[in-house]
Amino acid sequence: MAKQPNKKQEVGTTGHSWDGIEELNNPLPRWWLWTFYICIVYAIGYSIAYPAWPGINKATAGFLGFSTRGQVAEEIAAVETKLAPMNDKLASVELASISGDAELNGFAQSAGAAVFKTWCAQCHGDGAAGAKGYPNLLDDDWLWGGAIEDIHFTITHGIRNEDDPEGEARYSEMPAFGRDEILEKEEIAQVVSYVMSLAPGSTPADASMVEAGAVVYEDNCAACHMEDGTGDRMQGAPNLTDAIWLYGGDYDALMETVTNARYGVMPNWNTRLSEAEIRAVATYVHSLGGGE
Repeated sequence: MAKQPNKKQEVGTTGHSWDGIEELNNPLPRWWLWTFYICIVYAIGYSIAYPAWPGINKATAGFLGFSTRGQVAEEIAAVETKLAPMNDKLASVELASISGDAELNGFAQSAGAAVFKTWCAQCHGDGAAGAKGYPNLLDDDWLWGGAIEDIHFTITHGIRNEDDPEGEARYSEMPAFGRDEILEKEEIAQVVSYVMSLAPGSTPADASMVEAGAVVYEDNCAACHMEDGTGDRMQGAPNLTDAIWLYGGDYDALMETVTNARYGVMPNWNTRLSEAEIRAVATYVHSLGGGE
């Protein structure tokens, strides 16, 4: 039998026409319409119940008062409550006894690593190897001492800052021998040559200046760096007889140091970290390999 042609549907058009083809205005499926209406109702309800509409200073608070920041704060508070006993213990025991308590030491190491990566790695590097002007915490060359008590004090009060509320920031200042015209340029070159002769593996830029440089050193530098160049931790004066240089040990770097001096600043952390956090990061740094 011949196939009967489809009857023409009685559906209006949208009015769009292209090359003789008209677009029928077929009704949308009911399930789609109901889904669309439900979504509209849900959106209105959500904008009323939760923060949604932006304002000049902040978004609308929402009827339920929900806040993702508040949720995070609650989670942090819950963790702090859980860790409070260990933090209280860490903040009260003798620093030297932390390493002898396996549980407390493990807690301090984990917490200290987190504190270090959050607050210290920006200057001292992720691995604590430091950079030019930022001390390497992996070796045993410490300007102010590498015992855990010394490290704790340095972290607490910082170095050469004016923000420590207790006013106990470690402080030392090297004179700018060239900028302040304390020494002539030739005298600076002489003392730099002498200092280079003290460090192992270092060759003076001009060996003929070493003898004269020794005299300049004795008159101007020995009071802080000691007569033998081994430095003085009480003053934060570096040891000049090793191969470790905070700002570089080549001729140009030493000329810059003696001429204009260095004045690195470390912030005090006693206003940003708790005592337990300071002890934790001190324990962590002490254990990296250079702690004494």
